[in-house]
Amino acid sequence: MSSHRLLTRLVPRQTFSHTTTRFFTKPSCSSPPCLGIRPSRQSKALTKPRLLSLETLHNYHTTNPLLSQPEIPTTPTSATLPTSAVPSSDPPLPEYVPPTTGLLSRLPPSWVPYAELARLDKPTGSYYLFFPCLFSTLLAAPLAGPASPASVIGTSLLFISGAIIMRGAGCAVNDLWDRNLDPHVTRTRLRPIARRAITPFQGLVFTGSQLLAGLVVLLQFPFECFWYATPSLLFVASYPLAKRVTYYPQFVLGLTFSWGAIMGFPALGVDLLANQAALTAAGCLYTSNIAWTVLYDMIYAHMDIKDDAKAGIKSIALKHDKETKQVLTGLAVAQIALLAGAGAAVGAGPAFFIGSCGGAALTLGYMIKKVNLKSVKDCWWWFVNGCWITGGVISLGLATDYLLKYYGQEKLEKKPEELESA
Repeated sequence: MSSHRLLTRLVPRQTFSHTTTRFFTKPSCSSPPCLGIRPSRQSKALTKPRLLSLETLHNYHTTNPLLSQPEIPTTPTSATLPTSAVPSSDPPLPEYVPPTTGLLSRLPPSWVPYAELARLDKPTGSYYLFFPCLFSTLLAAPLAGPASPASVIGTSLLFISGAIIMRGAGCAVNDLWDRNLDPHVTRTRLRPIARRAITPFQGLVFTGSQLLAGLVVLLQFPFECFWYATPSLLFVASYPLAKRVTYYPQFVLGLTFSWGAIMGFPALGVDLLANQAALTAAGCLYTSNIAWTVLYDMIYAHMDIKDDAKAGIKSIALKHDKETKQVLTGLAVAQIALLAGAGAAVGAGPAFFIGSCGGAALTLGYMIKKVNLKSVKDCWWWFVNGCWITGGVISLGLATDYLLKYYGQEKLEKKPEELESA
């Protein structure tokens, strides 16, 4: 068969009118035309061309499951349910509204979904990631000479920059993993990927750019920090998966968010492998922060406990719903005991034990007693403010202990010079 005749068989003939466009297609025959076998005259006589309008073709493309987008679940309304099945008590879920206040309202509209993906409008997670870095920096400072206040402040500024960037990358990884779960949870249904403001591929590219930015910050530290920091990426990627296989994903989150409790030591030039006291302190501080992470994220998980149960997402709040406050108390005791162990390992003074350990005991005890786990609003308030209350008192005790040692050391060094001059 000639190539011209083959093409005429493969491509349907088209006719056009001034009012509509219709496609005339020949019916299928027993032998495909691409094989060069003509249909019989009888089959031609018994069949007529089918008439397909543009509307029919459009309906095909929008209803074909292989071509259409997955539907985002919505609240049933009277338009989709019979009158007897329309929910009467539950109000319809709100639609997405672009930010009108704060940092995000000042960004170009095309940037807003990416800022939301990095949670720039909700920085509490970045603070929780930063505090372990600050704790370890202040705890390591007396061992590093002691380090000067300028060095401690500079190191802390690098840590807060890295915390903001890496927390954003972690949130993007989490949303990519949960892109099919988030639309079913009230609190997460309007996240950028869940509402399809950006595609998963765009989210993946953005995550890569954040990781590169984090690498730039990391390289500002002593190079040893690179080897200490790299293993944490494994936990960043695995936390979203943990929610599918275990009721204790908060423990994996703790392994991730507490990694900064190790980083302050090499950042100030303290060799963990050569200094046994520093290694013990870093280990105790790391496990103390794991307990703190599980504690505050258990409160956070109570905000989604109903939706998590429906969506099949596992959490410690679901597993221990009836004994949550007992679990929180045990975690608080473990956190304070391990924090005290870290201080004892490096010879911390009374300012640390009274300010950091005592202050943490008071603030955590008060929070556990007051938080209403059945109230989403109350859980959110304690999650946000508990970060500053508990993290603040621990930092204040550590900073006071460091400054007393630093200026005490200066006085000791000045005395021999004064005696010599006299």
